[in-house]
Amino acid sequence: MAEVEAGLILVTGPSRSGKSRWAESLIKDEVHVTYVATSASRPDDQAWQQRLRLHRQRRPAHWSVVETDLALAETVARIPGEHAVLVDSLGGFVAWGLDLDTSAWEQQCNHLLECLVQRSRPLVIVIEETGWGVVPSTPIGGLFRDRLGRLAQELEQVSQRSWLVVQGRAIDLHTVGIRV
Repeated sequence: MAEVEAGLILVTGPSRSGKSRWAESLIKDEVHVTYVATSASRPDDQAWQQRLRLHRQRRPAHWSVVETDLALAETVARIPGEHAVLVDSLGGFVAWGLDLDTSAWEQQCNHLLECLVQRSRPLVIVIEETGWGVVPSTPIGGLFRDRLGRLAQELEQVSQRSWLVVQGRAIDLHTVGIRV
C-alpha cells in the first residue's frame, strides 16, 4: 500500500481498470473524508445505476458524500480543511462544461486549479483516460477527450503524486515516469 501524502494526488486509467478502488484505498485510513461525485445521476440508465451502487457499497459509512456539477471548485472550497477529499471523477466535471466556449472553459479550469492547490489534506482526483480508445466519431466526443487530457496534464504539473491504474495494478508515475 502506498503512503498517502497531503496535497493533490491523481489517479488515472481506462474504464474498469480499478482506478476508483485504488483512489479509495489511498485515503481509507483518513478520519474525515468527503467524497465528491461529479457525474449526472442518470436515473434511467440501469448500467450506470449499477456502477453507482458498487461505489456506494465500497465507501466507508463515515465518509461524507456531496454531488456537484460544473461548480467543482466551489464545492471543494466549502469542504472543511481537516477533510481528505476524493473527487470521482474529473470526466463528470468536463462533461458539465462542454457547452462553454474555449475562454470560459479555460477560466473554469484555472479557477479549479487555484482551488485545488489550496488544500492541505490529501485531495485525490480520479481521471478517466479517454485517449487510448477509439477516436471519437463526434465533435463533442473529441472536445471531451481533448479537454480532459489537457486538464489532466495541468493537474499533473501541481500534483504530489500521480498514479496510473491498469488491469487492477497501480503504477506510481512520479517514480517511474519521465516528464515530457
